[in-house]
Amino acid sequence: MNEKPDFSKNANMATTAPAFLSVWDMHSYYGESYIVQGVSFNVHEGEILALLGRNGAGKTSTLRSIARVGEPDVRHGEIWLDHQPLHNMTSYEAAAAGLGLVPEDRRIIPGLTVEENLQLAQIAPPIGWSLERLYELFPRLGERRKQEGVTLSGGEQQMLSIARALARDIKVLLLDEPYEGLAPVIVDEIEKTLVHVKQQGMTTIIVEQNAVRALELADRAIILDTGSIVFDGTASEVLENSQLREEYLAI
Repeated sequence: MNEKPDFSKNANMATTAPAFLSVWDMHSYYGESYIVQGVSFNVHEGEILALLGRNGAGKTSTLRSIARVGEPDVRHGEIWLDHQPLHNMTSYEAAAAGLGLVPEDRRIIPGLTVEENLQLAQIAPPIGWSLERLYELFPRLGERRKQEGVTLSGGEQQMLSIARALARDIKVLLLDEPYEGLAPVIVDEIEKTLVHVKQQGMTTIIVEQNAVRALELADRAIILDTGSIVFDGTASEVLENSQLREEYLAI
């Protein structure tokens, strides 16, 4: 039986600060396939959490369950963001409450320019992330603001997808395989951006097959195996534990 997280403090961190995002005993299914099996964890505000594991471990399913995306089907558990319950919300309502999911396929809208993609997502008036501030964060997007979004390079499309999430003045950024197919120099650029938004107080969960890069970026790491958590601790603990990396991450 999983112990329900204490919403007054994050038991997974050496701090008495409140847990910002809390997931308790979450169980998710694709049809009758039992994918996420009683996952519980807390995330502190401003923290970067790496959600890791081998292919099929349940990483993306956990991320999509938090975001309340149509599948998988969450049949039990609670999700709280900044003391607000999300577990009975639709994906639209959870997004409005402050979750920003950047999916693996990026989903840039065809026929719209970079700027139009951002304007479509942006709340009015913007509280924290104006177009000018987003272009400062992603200079390449500023240079290509009038270019159709789907004609950008893969790395630029990833930048646009992240910028579009930020444009909604979200509270938590959820990244699904943001480095996939990108050159190391572009990954470096995206990581610098994620560090910058962390310094602005953004809370981030990153699912990434490039575990070493994710661990070097993250404060904490959770490792999943067949839908259950097998490790929850600091990212440095995983980097320093060769047995743990070999058994669950194949690195």
